[in-house]
Amino acid sequence: MSSEPAEHTRFHDYVHALARVSDNDESMLLADVLADPDHAMAEAAILGHLDRRAAALGDGEAFNTWSQQLAVVLHGRVLPERRLREWSLIKDIDSEQAWNTADLVEASDWLQRHVVERTASQQALTILAGQGRSRRIRNAAHARLKQRLS
Repeated sequence: MSSEPAEHTRFHDYVHALARVSDNDESMLLADVLADPDHAMAEAAILGHLDRRAAALGDGEAFNTWSQQLAVVLHGRVLPERRLREWSLIKDIDSEQAWNTADLVEASDWLQRHVVERTASQQALTILAGQGRSRRIRNAAHARLKQRLS
């Protein structure tokens, strides 16, 4: 008999299944995971999946199609919906599409840190250097801007 709590086992099973799921079965599996009675655990597994998939899809139509399909499945789940919207903002910033400054300023610490660490957008870094949510984010954005100028 395993001494690991049942929710830990389910979490690992979900992570494994999500890593291997086909595009055709992804929405159905996500819905199954969201039906788990431990909402925090289920959403943690889904957030990790969203991060992996969104990063792998890159910019463009593939991401947009995927995002629209998942938005339907994630509807009503605050954290996964927010993470999906934030990935859309990241993609817009990185691909130099039009994006709303207020969305970046009001975004989570996770998104702001992600943008500071990875973006090449001078506009986004400048905004975060002045209006980032934390001193750490503002300082990191300022350092990235300084690095780009040298």
